[in-house]
Amino acid sequence: MVETAATKSRESVGETQIGGCEVRLDQVSKQYTQGKEQVVALDKLSIEVKAGEFLAVMGASGSGKSTLLNLVAGLDKPSQGDIFLDGRAISSWKDNQLTLFRRRKIGFVFQLFNLIPTLSAEENAALPLLMAGQHRSIWQPQVSDWLKRVGLESRHKHYPAELSGGQMQRIAIVRALIHHPSLVLADEPTGNLDSKTGDQMLFILKEITEDLGVTVIMVTHDPMVAAYGHALITLKDGRILDSAAR
Repeated sequence: MVETAATKSRESVGETQIGGCEVRLDQVSKQYTQGKEQVVALDKLSIEVKAGEFLAVMGASGSGKSTLLNLVAGLDKPSQGDIFLDGRAISSWKDNQLTLFRRRKIGFVFQLFNLIPTLSAEENAALPLLMAGQHRSIWQPQVSDWLKRVGLESRHKHYPAELSGGQMQRIAIVRALIHHPSLVLADEPTGNLDSKTGDQMLFILKEITEDLGVTVIMVTHDPMVAAYGHALITLKDGRILDSAAR
């Protein structure tokens, strides 16, 4: 099933390329106040991610990886500097603008899966479409195609408690892509998986997003996971320690 992920994704979208989002950070800093101290999470960080690129971001705990994702997603605002998505500076956007952009243009893959226990696999996968008000008759065929693509067509009625970690992460990948985002943000997506299952998940994520032209920013502390990226940056103390293209 994994080997045919890219081919099947073409079939499901009628050969339509979704296209990726260009991401640029210009001298972005983020400071937090803890008691009487100022903690610098990011320090004058400048990054450019081309549309359709898969960027891996490495670094130890406290290096600024999660802060970077939160800022790009508009879940937090920089203390200084600007963040541009497709050339638009989002730092000055209002909360409702950011919420709408996230709902329409960004997909999230989390370490802890974050599936809703009372929803079936297909309902969890369809969550962005449900939140957009789509009727079941509209989203169910789409979800069925996606579940076939990741090898879970027979598990569509199962609940999270009845699924393995790898199966739950496949559902999470479908949920991240079902609404055709242009940007996917992945936060340690293999952190709760064994190495074999993690490799399968990353293969699926990379193949489908490449086929659709989606931009991916993935943070990890694992160099084996980071190797799936087209480009790699390593953060330390909120600054770029090293960078490389593949």
